Amino acid sequence: MEVRSPAPKPAASCIHAETKLRNQHFVMSGHHCHPCCELFYVESGACRFLIDDHIFDLQAGDFIFVPPAALHYTRYLFGPCRRTVILFPPEEVPEEVRDCMPREGRFFLETSVFQVPEAYRSLISGCFRRLASEEKITDLRSGPVRRACLAYILLICSRVCRFLSEPPADIHTSDQQVLRAAGFISENYMNQITTADVAGVVGFSANYLSRRFRTAAGIGLHEYLVFIRLQHAAQELLSTQDSVTTIALRCGFSNSNYFKDAFKKKYGLTPRAYRKRA
Repeated sequence: MEVRSPAPKPAASCIHAETKLRNQHFVMSGHHCHPCCELFYVESGACRFLIDDHIFDLQAGDFIFVPPAALHYTRYLFGPCRRTVILFPPEEVPEEVRDCMPREGRFFLETSVFQVPEAYRSLISGCFRRLASEEKITDLRSGPVRRACLAYILLICSRVCRFLSEPPADIHTSDQQVLRAAGFISENYMNQITTADVAGVVGFSANYLSRRFRTAAGIGLHEYLVFIRLQHAAQELLSTQDSVTTIALRCGFSNSNYFKDAFKKKYGLTPRAYRKRA
């Protein structure tokens, strides 16, 4: 009697796509970050996107690439907005596709904003629908099809999109005080600055600026200061051999225990475990 081997299990895919229509009544539960990459695309309408120390007002046809562990938040202040999010580990992207992306191999390490010409937007939207529909299929072909869809989207973008080396003024938020506060934090996070110091730079009280900052960016002023410090600390853990305490102090934390607790809350690991895993 012939003995047949069991059928192979469907290949799992770590690529997830989601398209949703949001309006101004939708409020995210809070700022967040992912261990994977994110492609965020505005199909119609507009939204405000905070990432690290930048705030963008994105319009239809705009992409933003979010690298792993980048703090970000979205607000829908301008009416209905249809957006698509693709989450994927960087290793799901073939090497030959990586080589086609701009910035000489650094594309998947840094925030990028790029714009799809109107003539290609229906093509991009069709790719999103194909990618999302594959999530309902669990056969052996689903994983490869998802990877092919993602690769095709990236290749089309690398060919036709306008990549912005520096964010132009027309996609920045108009709230210059919030931008100035974010810039001051970015330049001085390593010093023992407080929210009162940041507020003094823009001429507001700390409470008023924090409320205004949260309205614009979805995160309080103190929370933002802590997360910028954590992001730089995470980079130093991977790029130096300095002690955890030394890095904490150099990134503006006056208490190493507070730093360890805050770090674990954001990254899900202690600083030592984060360094060992890399």
